[in-house]
Amino acid sequence: MHRRSLFALGSATLGAATLATPALAFPDKAITLATGYAPGGSTDIAARLLAERLSAHLGSGARVVVENRAGAAGIVASEWLKRQAPDGHTIMLVESSSHAIAPAALVGGTRYHPITDFSHLGVIGTAPLILVLNNSFPAQTAAEVVQKLRSAPPDTYTYATSGVGTIPHLATELLAKDLGTSFVHVPYRSGGQMLTAIFTNEAQFGIAVLASAANQVRGGLARGIALTGEQRFPSFPETPTLAEAGVPGYDLETWNILLGPPGMPTEVQAALNQALRAALAEPETRDKLLTAGVRAWQQPNGPTEARGFLEREVAKFRAVVDRTGIKLEG
Repeated sequence: MHRRSLFALGSATLGAATLATPALAFPDKAITLATGYAPGGSTDIAARLLAERLSAHLGSGARVVVENRAGAAGIVASEWLKRQAPDGHTIMLVESSSHAIAPAALVGGTRYHPITDFSHLGVIGTAPLILVLNNSFPAQTAAEVVQKLRSAPPDTYTYATSGVGTIPHLATELLAKDLGTSFVHVPYRSGGQMLTAIFTNEAQFGIAVLASAANQVRGGLARGIALTGEQRFPSFPETPTLAEAGVPGYDLETWNILLGPPGMPTEVQAALNQALRAALAEPETRDKLLTAGVRAWQQPNGPTEARGFLEREVAKFRAVVDRTGIKLEG
């Protein structure tokens, strides 16, 4: 499909207005797809898969290039994105840490509003996290692990995360709150470093994004004991949820959403949104995301729906941050 044809098709999810083919060509140069994390983590995995499929659906010669702008759990990259030209050539794959946890937990707030300071291009998918143990952890089943964590004296166990204020940090503090205990937090700079710390027993456990940990768990480097969502995940059907393992009501998943700088032209948003929806409609793409631990979004997914999704998630995570009491220093 040629680039201009994307505009001619328009997008039914943008509203009742019919989009006309605009005068400008888009894209007329490479598109930068930024992430707020180092290579190898769950966000990077999703970004690289998405970059390939967006390139294919944006038309002949289109090229989407991933750029890792790691720092402060995505906050640095989000601040950067807000300042970029709104021409569609700079977009970002963001997730719950930068756009739901940090705005709620950072003392003084972030320098960006997680909703109003961005253009909303579409939801990519949702992903549970998985409780990962060092292979020497002294319990076997999920229920035994939960009981061990609950009954041990506070601060007996050390857990690793991909950084202060990330979704693994919030998820583990929520688990501690539900179990009535506390753990010792050791933050690392990425999901890959976090998992290495668990493999080498620098930390006994961690709650990792499934997309980051899936291959290592399958390879036996560590044990994946329980998932954080409300239901089991298709690619890990034998792994119970934390609720099944003895933590009633525990339900926390992360997500990926595609955003751009504020003020992007409607027709550019339409082109990027249509390319994203076309990619997510591909069975092969959905299967690859599922294998990596991401459930591709299949609900209505125009910019309006993406903004509504983000509004709901920001409110949900603010309530969890308030409950755990996590505070981040700028």
